[in-house]
Amino acid sequence: MNSPATSASANGPTEPRIESISAITLATHDMPRAVLFYEALGFPIKFGGPQEAFTSFAFGDSYLNLIVDARAPVAWWGRVILYVSDVDALYRKALAAGLKPSFEPSDAPWGERYFHITDPDGHEISFAKPLR
Repeated sequence: MNSPATSASANGPTEPRIESISAITLATHDMPRAVLFYEALGFPIKFGGPQEAFTSFAFGDSYLNLIVDARAPVAWWGRVILYVSDVDALYRKALAAGLKPSFEPSDAPWGERYFHITDPDGHEISFAKPLR
């Protein structure tokens, strides 16, 4: 998808390219409840916390942020897809924490094992791992 950058030429400078997602920020109207949900799934807090207006969870080179906003909860808006090391183990962890995933992990025809879960503010999160 991303082609390698080429050096500047007579045609002008190199075109910038999108390289990665740094962070996704989701709105919540109840930070303590939202933090509890993401911590139950194993997201490690990098900044903020249950009593703050902004919280950031770090994983890999990316962040999932929560921000207090009176417009939350949201109607369905789309889905964040996160790769994990073990889809089935994370599913069991969610169940053990009393969370309710949308369905059991399954193998998709596009080559991933995945399941979805909706956070308390209506954000749909998908946990997946490529099938090899």
